[in-house]
Amino acid sequence: MIAEIISCGTELLMGQIVDTNSATLSAELPKLGIDLYFRETVGDNKDRLASVIKKALDRSDIVFTIGGLGPTDDDITKETVAEVTGHTLELNEECLEELKAYFKNSDKHFSLTNYKQVMFPKDAYILKNPIGTAPGCVFEKDGKYVIIMPGPPREFIKMYKEQVVPFLRAKTQGEIIVSRSVKTFGISESLLGEKLKDLTGQTNPTVADYIGDGDIEVRVTAKGASKEECEELLKPTIERIESILGDYIYGYDDDTIPTLVKDLLLNNNLTISLAESCTGGLIAKTLTDYSGISASFLFGAVTYSNFAKMKVLGVKEETLKKHGAVSPETALEMVQGVEKLTGSDVAVSVTGIAGPKSDDTQKPVGLVYLNIYYKGEYHPYKLNLIGSRENIRKRASLTALNEIRKLIS
Repeated sequence: MIAEIISCGTELLMGQIVDTNSATLSAELPKLGIDLYFRETVGDNKDRLASVIKKALDRSDIVFTIGGLGPTDDDITKETVAEVTGHTLELNEECLEELKAYFKNSDKHFSLTNYKQVMFPKDAYILKNPIGTAPGCVFEKDGKYVIIMPGPPREFIKMYKEQVVPFLRAKTQGEIIVSRSVKTFGISESLLGEKLKDLTGQTNPTVADYIGDGDIEVRVTAKGASKEECEELLKPTIERIESILGDYIYGYDDDTIPTLVKDLLLNNNLTISLAESCTGGLIAKTLTDYSGISASFLFGAVTYSNFAKMKVLGVKEETLKKHGAVSPETALEMVQGVEKLTGSDVAVSVTGIAGPKSDDTQKPVGLVYLNIYYKGEYHPYKLNLIGSRENIRKRASLTALNEIRKLIS
């Protein structure tokens, strides 16, 4: 079955509210074997909303509307759906009593405007809303369904999981959709696309790539009668991707580079210390976002100035004068200094030019040097990164963490 999501509300179009409901629903529908092909957002305008609903019913089997079920004049979703599908709304006495009880128990004021929230087609399939004032409903037209739900995320999620899912399961044909993600780092999207071009034309399973926060995710999706059947379909394609991409792959599904590094440090009882310059403490911040990392994280220094590099880390003044702060020589002395200071199992230094302009050395923006100490050896890295200052700092931090992962694994 093909589904479509229509998010209703001018506040969504204006960017005043982030539409998390559509993202949640998009992730949930594949579990029921429902294909989501379209997502639209429309403001509080009856004509435009009606036009979008009509178009959705022409091309989709199930249309979800989210929002616009409140008591005010600009809450027009239910009324518009009723008009498009040819239904007449009338007062639902059972819903009215439940709504009055809700107001009584919550000490909120029941207003005449709330009556519109309990107007539904006769014998409608009502979706209860025990934690809010707006019940949902399922409209049917020519064998297709429009499922209307409230906009507040807490109400939407509860209604979907407890009432919409059972309804949908009864309507679907027993198929489910299962996806697995292969996580990559250090490869460009164009090169990845070239390497996987023979796989991206498949239909079951399908293969698609998505640029993440510094990495690229290759998502493999299969449809079948059971989870086991889907996994059997996924297996050979994932194995093929693994053989093609090799060391570019760092993990799967919910893995991230920082979480993998955190787990490797803790599981191997390793300590770590950092000497950061151009990243400004971003590596330290990334690691210390995780509870429990204090067992491994010994020390982090943001030695941004030459003064700090010399005084805290013991970088030689002549090294800075001869080679500059952004150099492999300085990166080496930085990591040697922080390792000597802390005695940690893993030590990392990073120095570079994040931009947007170069310094007086005229070295290119995006030039970054890393050095990682591990098991008595120093591992130098030179990066030539592009992008904004923020992107360069983030990319340098992730690269440092990824190289740590590779060394420890």
